[in-house]
Amino acid sequence: MVIAAVQSSNIQAGESNKISLEEWMQNPPENMEWVNGELVEKAGMTLKHSRIQAKLAAYWRNYKESSGQGGEVYTEAPCRTNRQGRKPDVAYLTSELLAQFGEAAALPQSFPLCAEIVSSTDFAEEIIAKSQEYLQSGGEEVWLIFPENKWIIVVTQNRQIVFTSGTTVSTQTVLQGFSIAVDELLA
Repeated sequence: MVIAAVQSSNIQAGESNKISLEEWMQNPPENMEWVNGELVEKAGMTLKHSRIQAKLAAYWRNYKESSGQGGEVYTEAPCRTNRQGRKPDVAYLTSELLAQFGEAAALPQSFPLCAEIVSSTDFAEEIIAKSQEYLQSGGEEVWLIFPENKWIIVVTQNRQIVFTSGTTVSTQTVLQGFSIAVDELLA
């Protein structure tokens, strides 16, 4: 998803769009991330992107309930990485972390499992860097979803696995046992 620097709706025209990460954590503006000291808007959402986001959230939610693993699934939920304020497209929070942080305005670390749905205007280097950012900030597993290529890259601390059309993608470290056909998720 493309992000572009913009002014916050809480900031008057002509004022700086710079706020601290701590301010962002207390009241994360809708559709905004905090990147390199500035508010940036998450843009580039298409119908396809939205459909995949909704499907993955529903699949993860249904699986965590049917498997008894607990926790919660979110879309566009704010979290803090070591350097930025992010909002992954889809994220899963374990029951242990939910009990600890479930009422916070923003999670003070990365979600254990998150997914980013890549748009045609995203830059590969930025998406890969974002996955590493999540992993360096408490995340355990990141799904990078490429709808146009029908690829899902699952990234963990120790490996990166590419799942393509005709294969089944599965979780590696979090939400154990979940799997889905790539073609079903990206249809």
